[in-house]
Amino acid sequence: MSATIAPDLEPLPDAADADTFRVLLADPISDEGLGPLLADERFQLVQRDDGDLARQLADVDAVIVRSGTILTRALIQAAPRLRVIGRAGVGVDNIDLDAATERGVAVLNAPAGNTTSAAELTFALLLSLARRIPAADRSMRAGEWDRTSFRGMELHGKTLGLVGAGRIGAEVARRARAFGMRIIAYDPYLSDERADTLGLVLAPLERVVAEADVLSLHVPFTEATENLIDADALARMKPGAFLINAARGGVVDEDALIDALREGRLGGAALDVFADEPPPPDSPLRGLDGVVLTPHLGAATREAQRNVAQEIAGAVRAALADGDLSKAVNAPALSGDEMRRLQPMMRLAFALGRLASAMCGGRFRDIEVCVGGAGERASRPVTARGVEGALSSIVGRRAINLVNAVHLAETRGIEVRRVTTSAPPDVSGQVQVRLGRATDCFGGSPEGLRVEGALLAGGHARLTRIGDFRVDVAAQGSLIMLRNRDVPGVIGQVGTILGDAGANIAEYHQSRQGDGGEALAVISLDGPVGSETMSALRDLPDVLDARQAQLT
Repeated sequence: MSATIAPDLEPLPDAADADTFRVLLADPISDEGLGPLLADERFQLVQRDDGDLARQLADVDAVIVRSGTILTRALIQAAPRLRVIGRAGVGVDNIDLDAATERGVAVLNAPAGNTTSAAELTFALLLSLARRIPAADRSMRAGEWDRTSFRGMELHGKTLGLVGAGRIGAEVARRARAFGMRIIAYDPYLSDERADTLGLVLAPLERVVAEADVLSLHVPFTEATENLIDADALARMKPGAFLINAARGGVVDEDALIDALREGRLGGAALDVFADEPPPPDSPLRGLDGVVLTPHLGAATREAQRNVAQEIAGAVRAALADGDLSKAVNAPALSGDEMRRLQPMMRLAFALGRLASAMCGGRFRDIEVCVGGAGERASRPVTARGVEGALSSIVGRRAINLVNAVHLAETRGIEVRRVTTSAPPDVSGQVQVRLGRATDCFGGSPEGLRVEGALLAGGHARLTRIGDFRVDVAAQGSLIMLRNRDVPGVIGQVGTILGDAGANIAEYHQSRQGDGGEALAVISLDGPVGSETMSALRDLPDVLDARQAQLT
């Protein structure tokens, strides 16, 4: 039977038996925000001094950091008592997650506390651009009284284009409606029902870019979003349109943006984030007219700092006192022995999720993971790993893990189902991942795609099925999948293109269901190939489709 699940989280070892917990405050945190810990007499709070941080970490149960403290592998390994790291904010780039996970240290964050502040900053940037406030302010300070050079734009009746409509994007949309703006959004992971609630129209990225009077970005920085707004996207924007980026710097191609601004194709841009922070003193952005720049102020309000502090203080208290790891971004829901035993099956589930997502273009509305041979309880983290693989290219590898994978799926309106079965007698375990209601599916089926793998003796994982085709390839590394007509010469042509690209073929498996019909090829490579090579494969006359996936 199947059900929608959330990960089962076990308490931290001996959490309920401890009398007191020592928590190191490695960065400045206001007393107001520390209320959940200050109100619990079991917690002793220790302020960081100017001495050696490793020494101060040696005898604490938890440490709370902001962005100023970097917790390296060496520091984490030097803290034998440490069980929880709390990040008062969203990003955990200043924490070595791998080292924390290896040590069994739960890393918690506070993703919701800065939502309002980030949304309000976005609107402050928008109003500053629309009414040319910074330039008018500079003119006044220079002793001028120029009422003709700063003609602005009303927001009422204009189109706001959102790229990303998650927590912050949704708050921006709510404010834009109050200004009488029309809202159009690109977010392939947002359900139609949620879009209706937010009062916005979902559309492809190309349409959002082309129709927006103001384009505002609210997406994480991942492989998929790097330079998402590039020269081509900027060229499609309306003449005189505004661009606002208060998300992540690498989402915008800054060189292309500089060119568009210099050529007068855009009305202006407002940036709170940059590819390199801080941007160099000689950055052309600093000298361009019609540009508003702020030094990453999205969460720089008293309220946001208080909110994230309260959120992380409550999460640290719950984790240590109650074993509640609902805010964890890395904590496994298993004991160490169980984790080691299930690692081969969990790696297989992750690889299958990555494969299925790549073959559906990352666009799907439900995930079903069928686990054979692991048992009811163990199938839960295996399912979570399959979901993690399917979403990892969407939200970023470091933003999703065993604990938060199902939650992230469900917040995007993606239904998760888990099925537990017995494994066939000739394998030690079996995993099947099915992505449903896919809009860009390999093979063109709107019902979605099913991929399957099995664990052989010694924990070796093999890919055994893609859709209706039986295959046999190692479930790891870089794979290319081809749908082609079953005619002579295709394998040779494919091999030539890959050889010319310097790609070394580890395995080439060709599967077909009958003579002269359609065939499926799965090609295992030593490393990924570039977009030009993939385009060349798709351009072969007998190739119907080609996709690439990085499974590990």
